Amino acid sequence: MKVRNLHIIQKTWVNACRFLLAVAFIFSGFVKAVDPLGFQYKIQDYLEAFGMLSWFPSFFPLLAAVILSAIEFSIGVCLFFGIRKKTTTLLAFLLMIFMTPLTLYLALKNPVSDCGCFGDAWVLTNWETFGKNIVLFIAAYSTFRWKKEIIRFISAKTEWLVSLYTILFVFALSFYCLAHLPVLDFRPYKIGKNILQGMEIPDGAKPNVYETTFLMEKDGEKKEFTLENYPDSTWTFVDTRTVLKEKGYEPPIHDFSLVEQSTGEDITDKVLTDINYTFLLVAHRIEEADDSNIDLINEIYDYSVENGYGFYCLTSSPSEEIELWRDKTGAEYPFCLVDDITLKTMIRSNPGLMLIRNGVILNKWNDADLPDEYALTGKLETLELGKLKKVTDSYTIGYVFLWFAIPLLFVLGMDILVVKRREKKSEALRRRNAELLKAVKLSTQEETPSDEGSDGSETKSDSDKSS
Repeated sequence: MKVRNLHIIQKTWVNACRFLLAVAFIFSGFVKAVDPLGFQYKIQDYLEAFGMLSWFPSFFPLLAAVILSAIEFSIGVCLFFGIRKKTTTLLAFLLMIFMTPLTLYLALKNPVSDCGCFGDAWVLTNWETFGKNIVLFIAAYSTFRWKKEIIRFISAKTEWLVSLYTILFVFALSFYCLAHLPVLDFRPYKIGKNILQGMEIPDGAKPNVYETTFLMEKDGEKKEFTLENYPDSTWTFVDTRTVLKEKGYEPPIHDFSLVEQSTGEDITDKVLTDINYTFLLVAHRIEEADDSNIDLINEIYDYSVENGYGFYCLTSSPSEEIELWRDKTGAEYPFCLVDDITLKTMIRSNPGLMLIRNGVILNKWNDADLPDEYALTGKLETLELGKLKKVTDSYTIGYVFLWFAIPLLFVLGMDILVVKRREKKSEALRRRNAELLKAVKLSTQEETPSDEGSDGSETKSDSDKSS
C-alpha cells in the first residue's frame, strides 16, 4: 500500500511539473512568435553584449528568433498533450540546463536589462528570471527523469500529425507577423495608446537617483570628486561620469523626442498636441529601409499636404543617409531625428506608417500594407482608417487560439474515432476468435467418445478371433 501511495504521489508530481512546463513554454514561444522582430532585437542585444555579433551573418538573429520560438511553442504543446515524451522532455531539460546558468550570469553581471524570455508581454528583471528558471529546471528534471509517468492524451498513432500541425502553425504565425505587423502588440505604442500620457510621471513617484563624479587633475595627480566635495579652481577638469545609483519610476514611454533634422528644433509637443491628423513614417535606419513602396509613400505625403495633415519621417540615421534617401526616392517630406531603440519599439517595420491625432495612436501599417488611393478616397474624418480601432487583446488572442484549436480539435476528433473504430474491430475480432475456439473445443469433445468406442470394438473383435 505504501509503495502504491508513493507511486500516486510521484505520478501527480510529474504531471503537475509537465503542465507547468507546458504553460511556460507555450506562453514564451507564442509571445515571441507573434513578434519575431522584437525577439530578433533581443538576440542582437545578447550577441552584442557578449561581443559575438560579428561572428554571425546579418540574417542569423531573425532566423534564430523564428526557430527558437517555434521550438519552445512545440515543446509546450507536446508536453501538454503528453506526446513525444522522450524527445520533448529531453529538449526541455537541455534548454533549462543552458538557460539557468545563463540567467544567473545575467543577474550577476547585468549585460542586458532583461532576458526577454516572455518578450514584451511580461518583462522580468534578471533576478526574477533566474528564480523562475530554477523552478522550471526542477520541473524539467522531474519530467525527464520520470517521463513514463506522463499521462498521454493523444494516441501514439496520430501524435506525429499533432506535432507536424503545431510546427506548421507556429511558423505560419511568425511569417504572417513578419509580413504584416504583430497580431498582438505588447508595447506602449499600441493602437489606442496616448503617447503624451505614456510619458507622464505620476505625482509622488520616486525619480531615478544619479551620482555625478568629476575627474580633476592637479600637478599631474588625477582624482575623482563629487558635487559635495568639488575642489577649488587650482584643479583642472578632465572628465565627468554620471551613474544610476538608485532606480526610480520610469514611464512606459521614455526617450521620445522629435528633433527636426533641418532646423534642430524640438517639435515633440507641437506634434503630440496637434488636434489634426499626423502621419509618422518610421524608419529606424533609413539606409536599411525597404524602398519598394516609395511611390506609395510619396502619394500619402501628397495626400497629407492636400488635406492639411502633418507628415514626418522619423529616423535615427545621420544626415548623409537622409540626403541619399531623398536623392533616391524624391522624398519631399520633413525628417525628424529620434532615438533608434524608440523607433524599433514604435513599429515592427522599416519603414512603417503610424497615424496619430492629439497624441493618440489611431492606426499602424506595415510597409506592405500601406493605404493606397482606393483607401484614401476622402478626408480621414470620414474614413474608417481615420477612426480608432476597438479590438481588445482578449479578442485577438481568442481569434488566434481558434485558428490553432479548431483544426487541432478536428484532428483529435478523428483520432478518437479511429481509436474507437480500431477498438471495435479488435473487440469483434476477439469475440470471433473466442467463438471459433469454443466451436473447435465442442467439436473435439464430440469426436472423442466415438473414437474410443471404435477402438473398443476393434479390440473385442481381435479377442474373439483369438479364442
